[in-house]
Amino acid sequence: MTLSELRFIVAVARERNFRRAAEKCFVSQPALSLAVKKLEDELGVSLFERSRTDISMTPIGEQIVEQATRVLEEAGRIKEIARQGNDQLSGPIKLGVIYSAGPYLLPEIIPILRHTAPDMPLDVEENLTHLLEVQLRNGVIDAAIVALPFDIPGIKVEPLYDESFVVVVPADHPWASRKSIHPDELAEQKVLLLNSGHCFSNQLVQACPDLSRKGEVLQGNSLETIRNMVASNLGITVLPCSATVERYQNPLIKVIPFQQPVPSRRMALAWRKSYGRGKAIECLKEAIRQVDSGCMQKLKGK
Repeated sequence: MTLSELRFIVAVARERNFRRAAEKCFVSQPALSLAVKKLEDELGVSLFERSRTDISMTPIGEQIVEQATRVLEEAGRIKEIARQGNDQLSGPIKLGVIYSAGPYLLPEIIPILRHTAPDMPLDVEENLTHLLEVQLRNGVIDAAIVALPFDIPGIKVEPLYDESFVVVVPADHPWASRKSIHPDELAEQKVLLLNSGHCFSNQLVQACPDLSRKGEVLQGNSLETIRNMVASNLGITVLPCSATVERYQNPLIKVIPFQQPVPSRRMALAWRKSYGRGKAIECLKEAIRQVDSGCMQKLKGK
């Protein structure tokens, strides 16, 4: 068993395709396939289920790939220590972030990080929560900013702040002069939400069950697209508070708070327990805590 063979099986697990995995590893497809078969023979198990159209991991293969990821990470840490002289704030950190947080949180934390960790640029991956989970477990990303719950074996999670939701309506909507909106009232309107794969939409539907039972819901691919559709008078929407701060204000829309209890989400930073750059994680957490925003109710750090 070699580190190269472990890299090959991790690449196949990520790409779900031998050709693409070989390209990522800069080897020929026959060489990669032979190496994977050799490792399977050595271990006495099948790591992948192969069909004409798809590659998937066997249950034991999934466990072995997870362990291989940890082994490769620790091996890479040796090179990292030698290269950086144990400076954990030197070199990029691969940060995953959910779509409904990235555009609004990153502009706040990056200036802070440029000051506190100028040699640690962010390599950002925006994605859905369940895909960030896979990428985090497989070592594709180092850490992720997600909404809770996010209970994954081998992953450490620290809640950082709570964020309320707000209602956004066209400026000439009958609700535009309202002081607050009750969540149950949403079911009476045409509501624009992110596609159901986004945790933000799922959390809103949990807060307002009538919305899925009798409301008229239209779906969009991004909060910014939805904001523009509201401005064009297609319907109303709900946004995280951070998406409605001054830089995102639009005279064609009106932001209205919810009545108590206000729907909200709890945001957290997640990282692998085996991840070796603990100081980088602490730096990320501190940058988020330093954000000066009335939309973020900070939680005390552990």
